[in-house]
Amino acid sequence: MMDHWVQELGFPQLDIPITIDNINPILSNCHFTSHNQDSLYLSNLDDMIGVRVFTPTVYFYRSKGLILQDENVGQILKDALMRVLVPYYPFTGRLRETGNGKLEVFFGPDQGALMVEAHSDVALADLGDLTVPNPAWIKLIYRFPNEEQYKVVDMPLVIAQVTKFSCGGFCLGLRICHCLCDGLGAMQFLSAWAETAKTGSLVANPNPCWDREIFLPRGPHRIEFSHTEFQTIEEGSNLITRLWQGNPVQKCYRLSKEYQARLKILAQEKDGEFSNTTFDAMAAHVWRSWVKALDIEPLDYELRLTFSVNARAKIKNPPLRDGFYGNCLCVACATSTIRRLVGGTLAEIARLVHGARLGVSEEYLRSTIDYIDVVRPKRLEFGGKLTITQWTRFLIYESADFGWGKPVYAGPIDLTPTPQVCVFLPEGGDAEYSGAMVLCICLPECACQRFGELLMSVMLE
Repeated sequence: MMDHWVQELGFPQLDIPITIDNINPILSNCHFTSHNQDSLYLSNLDDMIGVRVFTPTVYFYRSKGLILQDENVGQILKDALMRVLVPYYPFTGRLRETGNGKLEVFFGPDQGALMVEAHSDVALADLGDLTVPNPAWIKLIYRFPNEEQYKVVDMPLVIAQVTKFSCGGFCLGLRICHCLCDGLGAMQFLSAWAETAKTGSLVANPNPCWDREIFLPRGPHRIEFSHTEFQTIEEGSNLITRLWQGNPVQKCYRLSKEYQARLKILAQEKDGEFSNTTFDAMAAHVWRSWVKALDIEPLDYELRLTFSVNARAKIKNPPLRDGFYGNCLCVACATSTIRRLVGGTLAEIARLVHGARLGVSEEYLRSTIDYIDVVRPKRLEFGGKLTITQWTRFLIYESADFGWGKPVYAGPIDLTPTPQVCVFLPEGGDAEYSGAMVLCICLPECACQRFGELLMSVMLE
């Protein structure tokens, strides 16, 4: 039975032929100047160096016997996007830097979102397994010619590419600027767009609200925590050398619901002093397996595990309104020596993750805002760090039904540019929900076999 608890998932090497048919700006029916403002404030949570990126996602839809060629999918999505951009008008603007390097949204003529229509002469079946993220899908996401990496200033804040396939299926490749919304906010926007496309009239429930001024820095600033997550740490281990021993490769594993439940039990301390979540257990196991597989040294060097925590429920003064879609994330950070990670029990490491997660409070969030205001980090710090991103908490499949059913796959594409990131994804596909998750991680080839073995070996402890 345990053989089915962990399954390595493969994906084919592809070169998908794509032809761009047209590129159109999408303007809302209600121009922003009617609001008598030309700019919008972004909070320091929106402006963290780690969110100054576009989040690329792709959504595949089979024809399911319907003749989608006879439906103008692109026009339906464009019309719905135009409608939904009325309440979500900030997505029609652009970002610019103010005098101190801080970003804000501004509005001007000829802006709007961007919609690209394309086609491919291959069928969806030619792409192989659509339930496993594949770096070859990158062509399904539109990028400007010679676009700079991580560029967000003066870019459309929503970039959508609709690609039709010869079988009648299609995909939506989407890039949304992270500065305007976190994952939950993106799901709120996506759901409104999908429901509007499905019904043919505007649906925005809950009603979106900006409210970024809730997260203004305090005066005077009160930085009450060390914020290790942002600190520059001198690389005193062989981590970077090990990570780049050869080209990094993306590896994906299906982890069954039974595996996750068993791991959660194994991560529970016998005294029962605290109760683990599945995330605590999974993050702890992945962290120590990653360290062991890479054979990081020296043993007394301290490593960091970072992950985002949704702080919405923690904000009480004042509480957030239901329609808030901005960034309300704090970066939690667990630390441990390599010796403890490789020699400690799963329960000991899970306790570290648990403590970091619960350490995120409203006070921690407001201290983070003040820290960014004072220090304003200019680059991501990767010293001794693994970052885990949890997509399993998002209703991404449910949010992306535009009227043609749930997508076969919904999620990210390619982790290879960031070899210190691990992603937990909900399982996709046409089958009924099984509770399984897909773990995606980027590793040097020399560590791949060992990492896969370690994922399963914990069940024998």
